Amino acid sequence: MSGTYVIALDQGTTSSRAILVDHDGQMVDVVQREFEQIYPKPGWVEHNPHDILNSQLGSLTELIARHGLTTEDIVAIGIDNQRETTIVWDPATGLPISNAIVWQCRRTADLVEELCGEASVAAEVRARTGLMPDAYFSASKIRWLLDNVPGARARAEAGELLFGTVDTYLVWVLTGGLVHATDVTNASRTMLFNIHEGCWDPWLLELFGIPASMLPEVRPSSGSFGETSYPGLPAGIPIAGVAGDQQAALFGQCCFEAGQAKNTYGTGCFMLLNTGHEAIESKNSLVTTIAASAPGTEGLEYALEGSVFVGGAVVQWLRDEVGLIRSAAETEYLATSVKDTGGVYIVPAFTGLGAPWWSPDARGAIFGITRGTGQAQLVRAALESIAYQVSDLAVAMEADAGKPIDVLNVDGGAAANNFLMQFQSNILDRTLHRPQNRETTAMGAAYLAGLATGFWSGTDELRSLRASDDVFTPEMDAEAREELLAGWHEAIRRTV
Repeated sequence: MSGTYVIALDQGTTSSRAILVDHDGQMVDVVQREFEQIYPKPGWVEHNPHDILNSQLGSLTELIARHGLTTEDIVAIGIDNQRETTIVWDPATGLPISNAIVWQCRRTADLVEELCGEASVAAEVRARTGLMPDAYFSASKIRWLLDNVPGARARAEAGELLFGTVDTYLVWVLTGGLVHATDVTNASRTMLFNIHEGCWDPWLLELFGIPASMLPEVRPSSGSFGETSYPGLPAGIPIAGVAGDQQAALFGQCCFEAGQAKNTYGTGCFMLLNTGHEAIESKNSLVTTIAASAPGTEGLEYALEGSVFVGGAVVQWLRDEVGLIRSAAETEYLATSVKDTGGVYIVPAFTGLGAPWWSPDARGAIFGITRGTGQAQLVRAALESIAYQVSDLAVAMEADAGKPIDVLNVDGGAAANNFLMQFQSNILDRTLHRPQNRETTAMGAAYLAGLATGFWSGTDELRSLRASDDVFTPEMDAEAREELLAGWHEAIRRTV
Protein backbone atom coordinates (compact mmCIF):
# COMPACT_ATOMS: atom_id res chain seq x y z
CA MET A 1 0.00 0.00 0.00
CA SER A 2 1.41 3.40 -0.99
CA GLY A 3 0.09 6.79 -0.05
CA THR A 4 -0.58 8.54 3.24
CA TYR A 5 -4.08 9.98 3.01
CA VAL A 6 -7.61 9.58 1.74
CA ILE A 7 -9.51 12.70 0.73
CA ALA A 8 -13.26 12.97 1.29
CA LEU A 9 -15.26 15.38 -0.86
CA ASP A 10 -18.29 16.33 1.24
CA GLN A 11 -20.62 18.06 -1.21
CA GLY A 12 -23.56 19.52 0.72
CA THR A 13 -26.59 21.69 0.06
CA THR A 14 -24.99 24.96 1.13
CA SER A 15 -21.24 24.27 0.96
CA SER A 16 -18.57 21.92 -0.36
CA ARG A 17 -15.70 20.61 1.72
CA ALA A 18 -12.50 18.68 1.16
CA ILE A 19 -11.26 16.67 4.14
CA LEU A 20 -7.82 15.08 4.55
CA VAL A 21 -7.99 11.80 6.51
CA ASP A 22 -4.99 9.79 7.69
CA HIS A 23 -4.61 6.05 8.30
CA ASP A 24 -5.60 6.43 11.96
CA GLY A 25 -8.95 7.83 10.85
CA GLN A 26 -8.07 11.34 12.01
CA MET A 27 -9.21 14.41 10.11
CA VAL A 28 -5.95 16.22 9.42
CA ASP A 29 -7.41 19.28 7.70
CA VAL A 30 -10.65 20.63 6.21
CA VAL A 31 -11.26 23.27 3.55
CA GLN A 32 -14.82 24.53 3.10
CA ARG A 33 -16.43 26.87 0.57
CA GLU A 34 -20.04 27.98 0.54
CA PHE A 35 -22.07 28.69 -2.57
CA GLU A 36 -25.23 30.58 -3.50
CA GLN A 37 -28.77 29.33 -2.97
CA ILE A 38 -31.11 30.39 -5.77
CA TYR A 39 -34.87 30.87 -5.21
CA PRO A 40 -36.47 31.86 -8.55
CA LYS A 41 -40.04 31.49 -7.26
CA PRO A 42 -41.72 30.55 -3.97
CA GLY A 43 -41.06 26.85 -3.37
CA TRP A 44 -38.36 26.66 -6.06
CA VAL A 45 -34.73 25.98 -5.09
CA GLU A 46 -31.81 25.86 -7.55
CA HIS A 47 -28.02 25.69 -7.60
CA ASN A 48 -25.75 26.81 -10.40
CA PRO A 49 -23.77 23.63 -11.25
CA HIS A 50 -20.69 25.79 -11.87
CA ASP A 51 -20.98 27.11 -8.30
CA ILE A 52 -21.08 23.53 -7.00
CA LEU A 53 -18.04 22.62 -9.10
CA ASN A 54 -16.06 25.73 -8.25
CA SER A 55 -16.67 25.33 -4.53
CA GLN A 56 -15.82 21.61 -4.53
CA LEU A 57 -12.82 21.75 -6.85
CA GLY A 58 -11.63 24.94 -5.20
CA SER A 59 -11.66 23.36 -1.76
CA LEU A 60 -9.89 20.27 -3.12
CA THR A 61 -7.14 22.20 -4.90
CA GLU A 62 -6.59 24.41 -1.85
CA LEU A 63 -6.30 21.34 0.41
CA ILE A 64 -3.79 19.72 -1.93
CA ALA A 65 -1.76 22.92 -2.29
CA ARG A 66 -1.81 23.61 1.45
CA HIS A 67 -0.11 20.25 2.15
CA GLY A 68 1.94 19.99 -1.04
CA LEU A 69 0.27 16.69 -1.92
CA THR A 70 1.05 14.62 -5.01
CA THR A 71 -0.60 11.60 -6.59
CA GLU A 72 1.71 9.39 -4.52
CA ASP A 73 0.47 10.91 -1.26
CA ILE A 74 -3.25 10.37 -1.92
CA VAL A 75 -4.53 6.79 -1.88
CA ALA A 76 -8.03 7.64 -3.05
CA ILE A 77 -10.87 10.15 -3.15
CA GLY A 78 -14.31 9.39 -1.70
CA ILE A 79 -17.41 11.46 -2.43
CA ASP A 80 -20.57 12.01 -0.42
CA ASN A 81 -23.22 14.35 -1.70
CA GLN A 82 -26.54 16.06 -1.25
CA ARG A 83 -29.01 13.55 -2.61
CA GLU A 84 -31.76 13.86 -5.27
CA THR A 85 -30.48 17.20 -6.63
CA THR A 86 -30.69 16.92 -10.41
CA ILE A 87 -28.27 18.08 -13.12
CA VAL A 88 -28.64 17.54 -16.88
CA TRP A 89 -25.73 18.43 -19.15
CA ASP A 90 -24.36 18.16 -22.68
CA PRO A 91 -21.37 15.78 -22.68
CA ALA A 92 -20.04 17.33 -25.89
CA THR A 93 -19.53 20.72 -24.22
CA GLY A 94 -19.68 19.80 -20.55
CA LEU A 95 -22.27 22.55 -20.07
CA PRO A 96 -25.44 22.03 -17.98
CA ILE A 97 -28.66 22.88 -19.81
CA SER A 98 -29.98 24.77 -16.76
CA ASN A 99 -29.43 25.26 -13.07
CA ALA A 100 -29.61 22.15 -10.90
CA ILE A 101 -33.01 21.50 -9.34
CA VAL A 102 -32.32 20.99 -5.64
CA TRP A 103 -33.87 18.23 -3.53
CA GLN A 104 -35.83 20.85 -1.55
CA CYS A 105 -37.55 22.21 -4.65
CA ARG A 106 -41.34 21.69 -4.79
CA ARG A 107 -42.01 22.86 -8.37
CA THR A 108 -42.88 19.35 -9.56
CA ALA A 109 -45.42 18.50 -6.84
CA ASP A 110 -48.35 18.86 -9.26
CA LEU A 111 -46.51 16.77 -11.87
CA VAL A 112 -46.00 13.94 -9.38
CA GLU A 113 -49.69 14.08 -8.51
CA GLU A 114 -50.58 14.00 -12.22
CA LEU A 115 -48.35 10.99 -12.96
CA CYS A 116 -48.70 9.05 -9.70
CA GLY A 117 -52.02 10.23 -8.31
CA GLU A 118 -53.83 6.96 -8.91
CA ALA A 119 -53.51 4.67 -5.90
CA SER A 120 -52.46 1.72 -8.03
CA VAL A 121 -49.67 3.71 -9.71
CA ALA A 122 -48.42 5.12 -6.41
CA ALA A 123 -48.38 1.62 -4.91
CA GLU A 124 -46.40 0.27 -7.86
CA VAL A 125 -43.85 3.11 -7.62
CA ARG A 126 -43.43 2.40 -3.93
CA ALA A 127 -43.13 -1.36 -4.47
CA ARG A 128 -40.33 -0.90 -7.02
CA THR A 129 -38.41 1.99 -5.44
CA GLY A 130 -39.17 1.84 -1.71
CA LEU A 131 -40.10 5.53 -1.95
CA MET A 132 -43.38 7.39 -1.64
CA PRO A 133 -44.04 9.33 -4.87
CA ASP A 134 -42.88 12.87 -4.15
CA ALA A 135 -41.26 15.90 -5.76
CA TYR A 136 -38.36 15.36 -3.34
CA PHE A 137 -36.82 12.68 -5.58
CA SER A 138 -35.07 13.12 -8.93
CA ALA A 139 -37.48 11.55 -11.45
CA SER A 140 -39.96 14.42 -11.73
CA LYS A 141 -37.12 16.96 -11.75
CA ILE A 142 -35.60 15.32 -14.84
CA ARG A 143 -39.02 15.24 -16.50
CA TRP A 144 -39.55 18.94 -15.74
CA LEU A 145 -36.21 19.88 -17.33
CA LEU A 146 -36.94 17.87 -20.46
CA ASP A 147 -40.36 19.49 -20.78
CA ASN A 148 -39.38 23.07 -19.94
CA VAL A 149 -35.87 23.71 -21.28
CA PRO A 150 -36.22 24.48 -25.02
CA GLY A 151 -35.02 21.58 -27.18
CA ALA A 152 -34.08 19.42 -24.20
CA ARG A 153 -36.42 16.52 -24.88
CA ALA A 154 -35.36 16.16 -28.50
CA ARG A 155 -31.70 16.29 -27.51
CA ALA A 156 -32.21 13.73 -24.77
CA GLU A 157 -34.04 11.34 -27.07
CA ALA A 158 -31.19 11.73 -29.59
CA GLY A 159 -28.72 10.64 -26.88
CA GLU A 160 -27.15 14.08 -26.59
CA LEU A 161 -27.79 14.76 -22.88
CA LEU A 162 -26.71 13.11 -19.62
CA PHE A 163 -28.39 13.11 -16.22
CA GLY A 164 -26.69 12.83 -12.88
CA THR A 165 -27.10 13.54 -9.23
CA VAL A 166 -24.28 15.70 -7.88
CA ASP A 167 -21.94 12.75 -7.31
CA THR A 168 -22.28 11.70 -10.94
CA TYR A 169 -21.55 15.20 -12.22
CA LEU A 170 -18.46 15.49 -9.99
CA VAL A 171 -17.15 12.10 -11.12
CA TRP A 172 -17.74 12.99 -14.77
CA VAL A 173 -15.84 16.27 -14.42
CA LEU A 174 -13.02 14.85 -12.27
CA THR A 175 -12.38 12.01 -14.74
CA GLY A 176 -12.34 14.34 -17.73
CA GLY A 177 -15.68 13.04 -18.99
CA LEU A 178 -14.55 9.41 -19.10
CA VAL A 179 -16.85 8.05 -16.37
CA HIS A 180 -20.62 8.57 -16.24
CA ALA A 181 -21.57 6.59 -13.15
CA THR A 182 -23.35 6.76 -9.83
CA ASP A 183 -23.55 4.41 -6.87
CA VAL A 184 -26.44 2.30 -5.65
CA THR A 185 -27.34 4.63 -2.76
CA ASN A 186 -27.78 7.68 -4.97
CA ALA A 187 -29.56 5.63 -7.65
CA SER A 188 -32.04 4.47 -5.03
CA ARG A 189 -33.06 8.10 -4.38
CA THR A 190 -33.99 8.95 -7.97
CA MET A 191 -37.37 7.13 -7.99
CA LEU A 192 -36.22 5.44 -11.21
CA PHE A 193 -34.24 2.55 -9.72
CA ASN A 194 -35.67 -0.85 -8.86
CA ILE A 195 -34.12 -1.51 -5.45
CA HIS A 196 -34.98 -5.22 -5.55
CA GLU A 197 -33.56 -6.00 -9.00
CA GLY A 198 -30.72 -3.47 -8.69
CA CYS A 199 -31.27 -1.74 -12.03
CA TRP A 200 -32.93 1.18 -13.74
CA ASP A 201 -36.59 0.26 -14.14
CA PRO A 202 -38.11 0.44 -17.68
CA TRP A 203 -41.65 0.86 -16.30
CA LEU A 204 -40.59 3.87 -14.23
CA LEU A 205 -38.65 5.40 -17.12
CA GLU A 206 -41.76 5.14 -19.27
CA LEU A 207 -43.98 6.55 -16.52
CA PHE A 208 -41.79 9.65 -16.19
CA GLY A 209 -40.87 9.88 -19.88
CA ILE A 210 -37.11 9.68 -19.42
CA PRO A 211 -34.78 8.19 -22.08
CA ALA A 212 -32.56 5.42 -20.67
CA SER A 213 -29.56 6.81 -22.58
CA MET A 214 -29.39 9.74 -20.12
CA LEU A 215 -28.79 7.55 -17.09
CA PRO A 216 -25.42 6.78 -15.49
CA GLU A 217 -24.02 3.32 -14.92
CA VAL A 218 -24.77 2.14 -11.37
CA ARG A 219 -21.81 0.80 -9.37
CA PRO A 220 -21.20 -0.40 -5.78
CA SER A 221 -20.53 2.40 -3.28
CA SER A 222 -17.02 1.11 -2.56
CA GLY A 223 -15.13 0.48 -5.81
CA SER A 224 -13.71 2.10 -8.90
CA PHE A 225 -15.17 5.32 -10.30
CA GLY A 226 -12.17 6.14 -12.47
CA GLU A 227 -9.17 8.38 -11.83
CA THR A 228 -8.62 12.11 -11.71
CA SER A 229 -7.92 13.77 -15.02
CA TYR A 230 -8.66 17.44 -14.49
CA PRO A 231 -6.42 20.48 -15.08
CA GLY A 232 -4.76 21.71 -11.90
CA LEU A 233 -5.21 18.43 -9.98
CA PRO A 234 -2.69 15.62 -9.59
CA ALA A 235 -3.57 13.04 -12.24
CA GLY A 236 -4.34 9.38 -11.64
CA ILE A 237 -5.84 9.54 -8.12
CA PRO A 238 -8.45 6.76 -7.83
CA ILE A 239 -12.01 7.84 -7.09
CA ALA A 240 -13.01 4.79 -5.09
CA GLY A 241 -16.04 5.61 -2.94
CA VAL A 242 -19.38 7.30 -3.57
CA ALA A 243 -22.48 7.50 -1.39
CA GLY A 244 -25.41 9.79 -0.70
CA ASP A 245 -24.84 11.82 2.43
CA GLN A 246 -27.15 9.96 4.80
CA GLN A 247 -25.98 6.50 3.72
CA ALA A 248 -22.39 7.77 4.03
CA ALA A 249 -23.17 8.85 7.61
CA LEU A 250 -24.61 5.41 8.40
CA PHE A 251 -21.37 3.83 7.13
CA GLY A 252 -19.24 6.44 8.89
CA GLN A 253 -20.96 5.53 12.16
CA CYS A 254 -19.76 1.94 11.60
CA CYS A 255 -23.36 0.71 11.39
CA PHE A 256 -22.30 -2.23 9.26
CA GLU A 257 -24.73 -4.80 10.69
CA ALA A 258 -28.50 -5.21 10.52
CA GLY A 259 -30.19 -3.58 13.52
CA GLN A 260 -27.68 -0.75 13.88
CA ALA A 261 -29.05 2.78 13.54
CA LYS A 262 -27.91 6.39 13.41
CA ASN A 263 -29.61 9.76 13.63
CA THR A 264 -28.08 12.92 12.20
CA TYR A 265 -29.11 16.15 13.95
CA GLY A 266 -28.77 18.83 11.31
CA THR A 267 -31.19 21.43 10.00
CA GLY A 268 -33.56 18.47 9.92
CA CYS A 269 -32.97 15.00 11.32
CA PHE A 270 -32.32 11.86 9.30
CA MET A 271 -32.58 8.45 10.94
CA LEU A 272 -31.41 5.30 9.16
CA LEU A 273 -31.62 1.71 10.35
CA ASN A 274 -29.48 -0.93 8.65
CA THR A 275 -31.78 -3.85 7.76
CA GLY A 276 -29.14 -6.03 6.09
CA HIS A 277 -30.21 -7.89 2.98
CA GLU A 278 -33.92 -7.44 3.76
CA ALA A 279 -35.74 -4.57 2.07
CA ILE A 280 -38.44 -3.93 4.68
CA GLU A 281 -41.59 -2.29 3.35
CA SER A 282 -42.64 0.39 5.80
CA LYS A 283 -46.15 0.56 7.19
CA ASN A 284 -45.35 3.73 9.12
CA SER A 285 -44.56 6.34 6.45
CA LEU A 286 -40.85 5.60 6.28
CA VAL A 287 -38.93 4.87 3.07
CA THR A 288 -36.84 1.87 2.10
CA THR A 289 -33.49 2.73 0.61
CA ILE A 290 -30.21 1.04 -0.34
CA ALA A 291 -27.36 1.22 2.18
CA ALA A 292 -23.68 1.59 1.34
CA SER A 293 -21.74 -1.67 1.67
CA ALA A 294 -18.13 -2.68 2.12
CA PRO A 295 -16.40 -4.22 -0.92
CA GLY A 296 -17.02 -7.93 -1.34
CA THR A 297 -20.54 -7.78 0.09
CA GLU A 298 -22.82 -10.24 -1.67
CA GLY A 299 -25.99 -8.62 -2.96
CA LEU A 300 -27.55 -5.33 -1.92
CA GLU A 301 -28.00 -4.13 1.63
CA TYR A 302 -30.88 -1.92 2.71
CA ALA A 303 -31.97 0.61 5.30
CA LEU A 304 -35.18 2.13 6.59
CA GLU A 305 -35.07 5.92 6.57
CA GLY A 306 -37.21 8.60 8.13
CA SER A 307 -36.92 12.37 8.14
CA VAL A 308 -37.72 15.11 10.62
CA PHE A 309 -38.12 18.33 8.64
CA VAL A 310 -37.21 20.77 11.42
CA GLY A 311 -34.49 19.69 13.84
CA GLY A 312 -31.69 22.17 14.49
CA ALA A 313 -33.65 24.67 12.38
CA VAL A 314 -35.87 25.34 15.41
CA VAL A 315 -32.78 26.71 17.21
CA GLN A 316 -31.96 28.87 14.17
CA TRP A 317 -35.54 30.17 14.35
CA LEU A 318 -35.12 31.11 18.01
CA ARG A 319 -31.96 33.02 17.10
CA ASP A 320 -32.72 34.61 13.74
CA GLU A 321 -36.49 35.18 13.66
CA VAL A 322 -37.49 35.40 17.33
CA GLY A 323 -34.28 36.90 18.72
CA LEU A 324 -34.59 34.85 21.89
CA ILE A 325 -30.94 33.75 21.83
CA ARG A 326 -27.73 35.11 20.33
CA SER A 327 -26.12 31.76 19.57
CA ALA A 328 -27.01 28.07 19.55
CA ALA A 329 -24.40 27.51 22.26
CA GLU A 330 -26.61 29.39 24.76
CA THR A 331 -29.42 26.86 24.54
CA GLU A 332 -27.79 24.18 26.68
CA TYR A 333 -27.28 26.56 29.60
CA LEU A 334 -30.78 28.03 29.33
CA ALA A 335 -32.44 24.60 29.06
CA THR A 336 -30.69 23.33 32.20
CA SER A 337 -31.43 26.51 34.15
CA VAL A 338 -35.05 25.39 34.64
CA LYS A 339 -36.32 22.01 35.86
CA ASP A 340 -38.87 21.66 33.00
CA THR A 341 -40.81 23.65 30.39
CA GLY A 342 -43.72 24.34 32.71
CA GLY A 343 -45.99 22.39 30.39
CA VAL A 344 -44.96 24.22 27.22
CA TYR A 345 -44.69 22.26 23.96
CA ILE A 346 -43.43 23.65 20.66
CA VAL A 347 -44.43 21.79 17.49
CA PRO A 348 -41.98 23.15 14.87
CA ALA A 349 -44.05 22.30 11.81
CA PHE A 350 -42.65 25.24 9.85
CA THR A 351 -42.79 23.28 6.59
CA GLY A 352 -45.26 20.58 7.64
CA LEU A 353 -44.49 17.43 9.61
CA GLY A 354 -42.38 14.56 8.32
CA ALA A 355 -42.43 10.89 9.28
CA PRO A 356 -44.37 9.30 10.82
CA TRP A 357 -47.06 11.99 10.64
CA TRP A 358 -46.68 13.19 7.02
CA SER A 359 -48.80 16.29 7.32
CA PRO A 360 -47.39 18.74 4.74
CA ASP A 361 -50.06 21.35 5.48
CA ALA A 362 -49.41 21.45 9.24
CA ARG A 363 -47.92 24.66 10.60
CA GLY A 364 -46.00 25.37 13.76
CA ALA A 365 -47.66 25.92 17.11
CA ILE A 366 -46.83 26.60 20.76
CA PHE A 367 -49.04 25.14 23.48
CA GLY A 368 -49.24 25.59 27.23
CA ILE A 369 -47.95 29.15 27.64
CA THR A 370 -48.70 30.75 31.01
CA ARG A 371 -47.78 34.04 32.66
CA GLY A 372 -44.75 32.25 34.10
CA THR A 373 -43.39 31.13 30.74
CA GLY A 374 -40.06 32.76 30.00
CA GLN A 375 -37.04 32.57 27.75
CA ALA A 376 -35.58 29.44 29.36
CA GLN A 377 -38.84 27.47 29.16
CA LEU A 378 -39.28 28.31 25.49
CA VAL A 379 -35.68 27.40 24.66
CA ARG A 380 -36.01 24.12 26.53
CA ALA A 381 -39.31 23.35 24.76
CA ALA A 382 -37.63 23.98 21.40
CA LEU A 383 -34.83 21.52 22.17
CA GLU A 384 -37.27 18.96 23.54
CA SER A 385 -39.32 19.22 20.31
CA ILE A 386 -36.34 17.82 18.41
CA ALA A 387 -36.11 14.84 20.75
CA TYR A 388 -39.85 14.16 20.64
CA GLN A 389 -39.85 14.06 16.83
CA VAL A 390 -36.87 11.72 16.75
CA SER A 391 -38.54 9.50 19.35
CA ASP A 392 -41.69 9.21 17.21
CA LEU A 393 -39.50 8.34 14.24
CA ALA A 394 -37.62 5.66 16.19
CA VAL A 395 -40.86 4.08 17.44
CA ALA A 396 -42.14 3.85 13.85
CA MET A 397 -38.84 2.37 12.71
CA GLU A 398 -38.85 -0.24 15.46
CA ALA A 399 -42.41 -1.20 14.54
CA ASP A 400 -41.43 -1.69 10.89
CA ALA A 401 -38.31 -3.65 11.77
CA GLY A 402 -40.08 -5.77 14.38
CA LYS A 403 -37.28 -5.29 16.90
CA PRO A 404 -35.99 -2.53 19.18
CA ILE A 405 -33.10 -0.23 18.42
CA ASP A 406 -30.84 -0.96 21.38
CA VAL A 407 -28.33 1.81 20.70
CA LEU A 408 -28.82 4.96 18.63
CA ASN A 409 -25.63 6.42 17.16
CA VAL A 410 -25.86 10.20 16.89
CA ASP A 411 -24.02 12.87 14.93
CA GLY A 412 -24.54 16.29 13.39
CA GLY A 413 -24.25 19.80 14.77
CA ALA A 414 -27.05 19.64 17.35
CA ALA A 415 -25.64 16.38 18.74
CA ALA A 416 -23.04 18.54 20.51
CA ASN A 417 -25.78 19.75 22.88
CA ASN A 418 -25.50 17.59 26.00
CA PHE A 419 -28.93 18.55 27.32
CA LEU A 420 -30.56 17.50 24.06
CA MET A 421 -28.69 14.20 23.95
CA GLN A 422 -29.59 13.33 27.55
CA PHE A 423 -33.24 14.27 27.05
CA GLN A 424 -33.25 12.24 23.83
CA SER A 425 -31.99 9.20 25.73
CA ASN A 426 -34.58 9.78 28.45
CA ILE A 427 -37.59 10.19 26.17
CA LEU A 428 -36.53 7.38 23.84
CA ASP A 429 -35.53 5.09 26.74
CA ARG A 430 -32.50 4.01 24.72
CA THR A 431 -28.73 4.43 25.00
CA LEU A 432 -27.10 7.01 22.71
CA HIS A 433 -23.52 6.80 21.45
CA ARG A 434 -21.92 10.02 20.24
CA PRO A 435 -18.52 9.55 18.53
CA GLN A 436 -15.66 11.92 19.27
CA ASN A 437 -15.56 12.72 15.55
CA ARG A 438 -19.09 13.80 14.60
CA GLU A 439 -18.12 14.33 10.93
CA THR A 440 -19.46 10.89 10.13
CA THR A 441 -20.74 11.75 6.66
CA ALA A 442 -17.29 12.67 5.38
CA MET A 443 -15.74 9.76 7.25
CA GLY A 444 -18.17 7.39 5.52
CA ALA A 445 -16.98 8.61 2.12
CA ALA A 446 -13.36 8.24 3.24
CA TYR A 447 -13.96 4.74 4.61
CA LEU A 448 -15.63 3.54 1.40
CA ALA A 449 -12.72 4.81 -0.71
CA GLY A 450 -10.08 3.50 1.70
CA LEU A 451 -11.59 0.02 1.84
CA ALA A 452 -11.75 -0.22 -1.95
CA THR A 453 -8.05 0.58 -2.29
CA GLY A 454 -6.74 -1.47 0.64
CA PHE A 455 -5.87 1.60 2.75
CA TRP A 456 -7.87 -0.11 5.49
CA SER A 457 -8.13 -3.89 5.68
CA GLY A 458 -11.83 -4.15 6.48
CA THR A 459 -14.69 -3.05 8.68
CA ASP A 460 -13.07 -4.52 11.80
CA GLU A 461 -10.16 -2.13 11.40
CA LEU A 462 -12.56 0.77 10.90
CA ARG A 463 -14.32 -0.09 14.16
CA SER A 464 -10.95 -0.14 15.93
CA LEU A 465 -10.23 3.42 14.74
CA ARG A 466 -13.28 4.79 16.52
CA ALA A 467 -12.29 6.58 19.71
CA SER A 468 -14.33 6.00 22.86
CA ASP A 469 -17.83 7.42 22.48
CA ASP A 470 -19.74 9.78 24.73
CA VAL A 471 -22.55 7.58 26.10
CA PHE A 472 -25.94 8.83 27.27
CA THR A 473 -28.18 6.41 29.17
CA PRO A 474 -31.82 6.90 30.23
CA GLU A 475 -32.33 8.63 33.58
CA MET A 476 -36.11 9.15 33.55
CA ASP A 477 -38.72 6.90 35.13
CA ALA A 478 -41.45 5.40 32.96
CA GLU A 479 -44.30 7.42 34.48
CA ALA A 480 -42.61 10.76 33.83
CA ARG A 481 -41.71 9.69 30.29
CA GLU A 482 -45.25 8.65 29.46
CA GLU A 483 -46.67 11.88 30.87
CA LEU A 484 -44.36 14.01 28.73
CA LEU A 485 -45.06 11.95 25.60
CA ALA A 486 -48.81 12.19 26.20
CA GLY A 487 -48.54 15.97 26.29
CA TRP A 488 -46.45 15.98 23.11
CA HIS A 489 -48.89 13.77 21.22
CA GLU A 490 -51.80 15.95 22.31
CA ALA A 491 -49.93 18.95 20.90
CA ILE A 492 -49.35 17.02 17.66
CA ARG A 493 -53.05 16.06 17.49
CA ARG A 494 -54.05 19.69 17.83
CA THR A 495 -51.53 20.75 15.18
CA VAL A 496 -52.33 18.29 12.40
